[in-house]
Amino acid sequence: MNPALRLAPEVKDAVERGRAVVAFESTIISHGMPYPRNVETALEAETIARGHGVVPATIAILDGVLSVGLTRAQVERLASEKEVLKVSRRDFAWALATGKTGATTVSATMMAAKLAGIDVFATGGIGGVHRGAADTFDVSADLTELASTSVCVVSAGAKAILDIAKTLEVLETLGVPVVGFGTAEFPAFYSRSSGLPTPLRADRVEEIAALLRSQRALGAPQGILVANPVPAEWEIPRTTMDAWIETAMSDLKRRGISGKAVTPFLLGRIVELSAGSSLKTNVKLFHHNVDLACRIALAYAGSE
Repeated sequence: MNPALRLAPEVKDAVERGRAVVAFESTIISHGMPYPRNVETALEAETIARGHGVVPATIAILDGVLSVGLTRAQVERLASEKEVLKVSRRDFAWALATGKTGATTVSATMMAAKLAGIDVFATGGIGGVHRGAADTFDVSADLTELASTSVCVVSAGAKAILDIAKTLEVLETLGVPVVGFGTAEFPAFYSRSSGLPTPLRADRVEEIAALLRSQRALGAPQGILVANPVPAEWEIPRTTMDAWIETAMSDLKRRGISGKAVTPFLLGRIVELSAGSSLKTNVKLFHHNVDLACRIALAYAGSE
């Protein structure tokens, strides 16, 4: 076992026994939501997993140790400390080497899940190609991680603030299977459709488990992106969301914000513009993804 990797006892036991485990990222706790909603959202995700008989594994770096499976106190720490790093693959070794505490993004959580032997990961939405990337070259490391780390990622598509068409083009170039669950249209995070088709469609979790098995049998390095639309009752219409995004993008440009601060700023500004409705939708779609990820993990564990 890597000395920088610490698995919670129940996670270690589940992995060794081949039981279903689902990984969760931690930037949703430290950078994605206000306190105490962040703690409530993270703990409810774990409750949903346990209700399925699945072991939850929230992932973070704590004082230079990659921790897979957190206690409530550790979740509270990530939610309340001010100097928590936002850790992607690029920052991973640095955080370990310098003893930092950091919350893992999609790319870092995939990397950690693979190290820990966890096959399925639930998040809200993946990063991708940012609007204006032709000038800024701002493309999320989530995409290259999906191209090189064989973990099944369940999300509500890509974040709506992105250029979703270009994000799908990059995923195609990288050879990442993108599967719409119960849909032929790629979801746009807050909205059920982006107006773009999904390359693949599955209507049963057993189909996703079989795809994951096939990927592993082929020795393919890519992960799998499962696009799970937000429940209809919590959807924000795309036209409404687009107007809020345009305003938030204008504010971003005026303030000169760049790099890792872009996504938290835009999501936070959209919460303000939507009078909090986008945050409610964010929570609901994340928990909806957790539910699906648990069912996929159970199907995959039962098929081995």
